[in-house]
Amino acid sequence: MKTSDFYYELPEELIAQDPLADRSSSRLMHLDRRTGETEHGVFRDIGKYLRPGDTLVINDTKVIPARLYGERDQTGGKVEILLLKRLSDTDWETLVKPGKKCRPGSVIRFGKQDESGKWPLTGEILEILEEGNRRVRFTYEGIFEEVLLSLGEMPLPPYIHHRLKDQDRYNTVYATYDGSAAAPTAGLHFTKELLRELEEKGVRIARVTLHVGLGTFRPVKAEEITDHHMHSEFYIVTEEAAELINSTKKNGGRVICVGTTSCRTVESAADENGTVHAGSSWTSIFIYPGYTFRVMDGLITNFHLPESTLVMLVSAFAGRENVLAAYEEAVRERYRFFSFGDAMVIE
Repeated sequence: MKTSDFYYELPEELIAQDPLADRSSSRLMHLDRRTGETEHGVFRDIGKYLRPGDTLVINDTKVIPARLYGERDQTGGKVEILLLKRLSDTDWETLVKPGKKCRPGSVIRFGKQDESGKWPLTGEILEILEEGNRRVRFTYEGIFEEVLLSLGEMPLPPYIHHRLKDQDRYNTVYATYDGSAAAPTAGLHFTKELLRELEEKGVRIARVTLHVGLGTFRPVKAEEITDHHMHSEFYIVTEEAAELINSTKKNGGRVICVGTTSCRTVESAADENGTVHAGSSWTSIFIYPGYTFRVMDGLITNFHLPESTLVMLVSAFAGRENVLAAYEEAVRERYRFFSFGDAMVIE
């Protein structure tokens, strides 16, 4: 199967640049994966497609201000660093621009010097990793996350050109655990009030954690999709979440994943019989048409980039022809696409 099989035409003006004032006011397309039929509505009415006894699986990762701007110690040249993966208390795998001028041994300074001449944050390039990423060792005083809050910016995707006025809008209302370089965007549509309404209806909520990496934005460059190298991401499934998901399946309820990251988490944590096991690990699971889903019965997701691994995952669940037809309809209906865009529910 070729990457080009997952291409569709998208006018640039349909790429959402800003979040809506009301998270739950996004448009919602319902896709019946068996018939390909669609229905249009508003996200706040998502409960229409959920039943008592169903379980929503949400990803409670939190995006950190992972983009840092600094200067090289010797020359003062400008440097941009994007934190991708924490390797230890002080070391991170990062994407550095310009990479050619940031070789092992280079020191980068961030912020402003204090009266004693100290910088609030410095980073030394230790080594060049796979795909040109850099291992950087940071030196700082206090708590790293607090240093990031004062110096870092939210790492918005490259297709968003507007500056984010409210940094919290690139996190879900249930974001809890720091560690992502990108948001699990399907969850951005939920408000606390909407989640409470769903629970009152009898829908249960299982929280899992998958820290989203930069690979979310990386295009598939291989002509054959099976030649694509999938990035790895760290996930955690608690005993409580595993028990809730397994009991839902046992009792005839449905497991509805909020976003492709929640899907990849539960499918990675499941055995061949579909039983989800608690624990933590790294996953590089690549889901594309032909994959047999072990756990997921329904999916709430955004509209994704052409030829992306995310479109391939959605196509594996709902059928490539159904998905591309629904995307073409979304374009005709002027839906908003990508991270701050509208949503789709598939069942």
